[in-house]
Amino acid sequence: MRIISASFVLLIAIVIIFSNVAVAAEGEESNETKTNLAVFSQSNIFLAYNDNKFEGFKKEKEPQKTEEESKREKALERYAEKRKKANYPKGKFTINASAYTAAADECGKSDGITASGLKVKEKETIACPPQFPMGTKIRISDMGIYICQDRGGAIKGNHVDIYVETKKEAFAFGRRNLEAEVIL
Repeated sequence: MRIISASFVLLIAIVIIFSNVAVAAEGEESNETKTNLAVFSQSNIFLAYNDNKFEGFKKEKEPQKTEEESKREKALERYAEKRKKANYPKGKFTINASAYTAAADECGKSDGITASGLKVKEKETIACPPQFPMGTKIRISDMGIYICQDRGGAIKGNHVDIYVETKKEAFAFGRRNLEAEVIL
């Protein structure tokens, strides 16, 4: 532990010496605050040497994707080229939304596997018309961001079907005109 502490003190001393040399070389022409050196660590705590003093701050960690999220994203990567070439509506547009379940009487099967090969997921899966390639992310007002993962015979034009778990939820949802926006 003493070796680590001594190493850290030595590192800070080197930083101070280098910073003072850098400040001296820059001259007094600018009154701007400059970061002369930043020290980063694995614990996401950083030291920056600004105007002859150290300032410490902690960088927020980016949210990590779960293994399932990574697998779902990877499965949709095969459609990436189609998404790049797609002619999406510009800005916000209106969709005619309804809800569906994975029941056999609605889908012809009851395994919950979508046209993209993924299993349906509540608050994520939507059935989109063909002009939206699989994997297209759509922000639906007051509902969140959904991903095109399914198709359907009645899904044409501006109609989308939002996956829900139960028929009760689907009937309660009904049919609604909602504002949407493609997220690239």
